Amino acid sequence: MPIPGFIVEIRKLIGQHEMWLPGVTAVVTRGDEILLVRRADNGEWTPITGIPEPGEEPGRAAAREALEETGVEVSVDRLASTSAHPGVVHANGDRASYLDLTFACTYLSGEAHVADDESSDVRWFPRDAMPEMAESMERRIADALSGEQAARFVR
Repeated sequence: MPIPGFIVEIRKLIGQHEMWLPGVTAVVTRGDEILLVRRADNGEWTPITGIPEPGEEPGRAAAREALEETGVEVSVDRLASTSAHPGVVHANGDRASYLDLTFACTYLSGEAHVADDESSDVRWFPRDAMPEMAESMERRIADALSGEQAARFVR
């Protein structure tokens, strides 16, 4: 997974110490289908995820990540949920905790395909036939598909 340039620069200063980072998840729907990516680093299926650039609006970051990773343009419809994910240790030993902002998104255009080296596969899945994935990712999808207008918060 490519590490954003600003994080590479910070890592030069702090090494592998834990960082608190923002993250975005784009749950993209097209009718009754959900767009998922198979991560190149661990082979797991997930919605589209990424890290906003410094100063980037989170909703715009979700749309950018969708385009960069899958070649698909999306409408970012609403903030679906927020959640914290502490204690992540990446394959290179870097430690981080993430504040995730999950967005419900709707497909606008483009042919879904592997558009960068972060994914090994990109596919549309029927909502009732999705592959196995981490519980946290299933929760993000459920939050986005809930139809609720208010964002969900862990209480």
